[in-house]
Amino acid sequence: MDPLVVSAVIGVVVIIILLFALSGLRVVNQYERGVIFVLGRLIGAKGPGVFWVPPIISKMRKIDLRIITIELPPQESVTRDNVTVKVSAVVYFYVVSPNDAVNNVLDYYRATVQIAQTTLRSVIGQSTLDQLLTDREDINKAIQHIIDEHTERWGIKVTTVEVKDVELPVSMQRAMAKQAEAEREKRAKVLLAEGEFLAAQTLADAARLISTEPAALQLRYLQTLVEIAAEKNSTVVFPLPIDLVEPLGEILRRAAGTNGAKPTPAIPAPRTTGGPATPQLPHE
Repeated sequence: MDPLVVSAVIGVVVIIILLFALSGLRVVNQYERGVIFVLGRLIGAKGPGVFWVPPIISKMRKIDLRIITIELPPQESVTRDNVTVKVSAVVYFYVVSPNDAVNNVLDYYRATVQIAQTTLRSVIGQSTLDQLLTDREDINKAIQHIIDEHTERWGIKVTTVEVKDVELPVSMQRAMAKQAEAEREKRAKVLLAEGEFLAAQTLADAARLISTEPAALQLRYLQTLVEIAAEKNSTVVFPLPIDLVEPLGEILRRAAGTNGAKPTPAIPAPRTTGGPATPQLPHE
């Protein structure tokens, strides 16, 4: 046989073997794993990096290990107290076991979305409207626990479930607005009544204190007149009670007596009768 032919055949065989060997190389990213099947039998997950698998007879499927976010569309349901609501939520999960995610479920992403939607509607039906609006944390944990139980054998771990939005009927929104307004009015009236009670109690204490000193009442009256006089655009007509003047006159008389001055005698008022005054003539 010609040596050239032999060398050419050997070269072709080497090239075929080299191409066959290179066709078995696989590259997987850091956040991925490659699940290998050889002749239909599960070998396991490999990666990250470069590795070799038997070509032609093997098959590989890449599984992403990063956290996947699912935004659930609004789910219409009826609460336990017969209120129709639409609730949307967000689910966060990731693949824990690539082998189970490939071997135990046909499409782990679609299966997780479906179980999340049905669980959301189920939990809403078991809760009241007040719980849905106030106890969001408990509802989130309940939904997460139920979804996690179903997806555990699929190699899926649900990390967080958050109720995103709760859409109420218009009639229910109006009723809740009226309830909130009535609650605010009740609080306002209670605060006003408490303020009136405290003001009345304070005025009663002040009246008892002023009654012990008559001059204090006179000073308070004069202070009120000063406050009224500050308004220059109004005319105020007020009576002057004699009871307020008597304490001041008593103080002036005491001051005059202390200085040695004699008080001015009071001039008696002339006595009048029904008829004209008749002058008295001297007796003879």
